[in-house]
Amino acid sequence: MATAGKVIRCRAAVAWAPGKPLSIEEVEVAPPKTGEVRIKIVATGICHTDDHTLKGSLSGVEFPVILGHEGAGIVESIGEGVTSVKPGDKVIPLAIPQCGECSFCRNPESNYCQKFHFSEPQNVLPDKTSRFSCKGKQIHHFLWVSTFAEYTVVPEYGVAKIDAAAPLDKVCLLGCGFSTGYGAAINTAKVKPGSTCAVFGLGGVGLSVVMGCKAAGASRIIGVDINKDKFAKAKELGATDCINPRDFQKPIQEVLTEMTRHGVDYSFEAFGHADTMIAALASCNMSTGVCVMVGLQDSEISIDPTLLLTGRTWKGTLLGGWKPRECIPKLVSGYLEKKFNSDLLITHTLPFAKVNEGFELLRAGKSIRTVLLF
Repeated sequence: MATAGKVIRCRAAVAWAPGKPLSIEEVEVAPPKTGEVRIKIVATGICHTDDHTLKGSLSGVEFPVILGHEGAGIVESIGEGVTSVKPGDKVIPLAIPQCGECSFCRNPESNYCQKFHFSEPQNVLPDKTSRFSCKGKQIHHFLWVSTFAEYTVVPEYGVAKIDAAAPLDKVCLLGCGFSTGYGAAINTAKVKPGSTCAVFGLGGVGLSVVMGCKAAGASRIIGVDINKDKFAKAKELGATDCINPRDFQKPIQEVLTEMTRHGVDYSFEAFGHADTMIAALASCNMSTGVCVMVGLQDSEISIDPTLLLTGRTWKGTLLGGWKPRECIPKLVSGYLEKKFNSDLLITHTLPFAKVNEGFELLRAGKSIRTVLLF
């Protein structure tokens, strides 16, 4: 291609410092080195994790940085040694890589990779340099993805090739939000037919959990949120009941226990607050209940150990338990085969230049998912 091997100048939303609005800048994106892929981003979703990071709540992230991790695009060029993708391929860059070599990647029951941010901060590429610069300054990468840029560079093991028929402005959600929530129910909790579920937080991830619980055959799915405006969408996607904790004088875990006699079989926390994580754990039945932490937590939690002593299981999930490079393409195929309709999560579509407006919609609880188009 005409741009292969050359520096590309393009637009990106740069986070210069925590707590400040994103700034649309012209950045320089260097060509991919050995084992790397440069991608032209076509569409990207705005996820709560981006907002947490912008506020400075995600540890290990260095500023200035280009955020965004829920994108889809087309391979522009590849570095030496890359064999799994070629220029022109449609791809989803992966917030969780799959190196295929570490002990976790080789474990069929694990979808974590030791090259993920929690083990090894991904503020620069594996060779410890950045491909981004702006106004003469180095700009950091975010989770090796950085989809808030027209072009980004990622390691080959952080890219999934997808079906050429996939609409990138729709399947970008499969890079994080939908896959995380849907998989939390299907893979992590392994929801059984006829079971009862409670989902705390009815944003994009929580509603994807609702969809996963319904697909798994749950007979009762109770949505929990303080924003009643989200209840109609939750019921459209499969929730049988929706409750607002502010409507009750007693703790919400007691309300859920009364509603279900012994507590729910499965609970999911997709809000990211310590109080709701404890409530979600306490709301599932004390013997065989399973509680899955889905939301990004930004504080430590203290719990009564007897909540677990009687048999409850408390577990977390990253990207819904899917092995990224293997499973994301299969999810895209499932989307194309209409096995699920993640389009229902997209409430707003905006031009990339309005990225800050997209964050305002998210913070105000007015959007489920905003997709930005380049």
